[in-house]
Amino acid sequence: MKSFLLGAVGYPLLELCWRGRTHPTMSLAGGISCWGLDRLRRSRLPAWSMPLVGCGIITGVEAAVGLIWNLDHRIWDYRDMPGNWRGQVCVPYALLWAALSAAAVALLNAAEE
Repeated sequence: MKSFLLGAVGYPLLELCWRGRTHPTMSLAGGISCWGLDRLRRSRLPAWSMPLVGCGIITGVEAAVGLIWNLDHRIWDYRDMPGNWRGQVCVPYALLWAALSAAAVALLNAAEE
């Protein structure tokens, strides 16, 4: 529950800093993503693979949220980005999610101590 709340608050704050705006669905996406990263952190996967798997978790959540709430591209629009899929996810942000995953896993580890 703590990890969900961290993502539900933290992701919209990051988005406000990055884009200057956010949407309520970003709290849901951030909460689910951070919960998934917390499960990943507790797994027995090697540390080097966690950013890659985390990238998949966040990109998958972003795609699912996009297909439910962002079909009109009013929340975000990646149609002009390289390697995009339906304007919902794209390669540049997927790479950013890998870095964000590594930072989030470290933050979750620190919060548990």
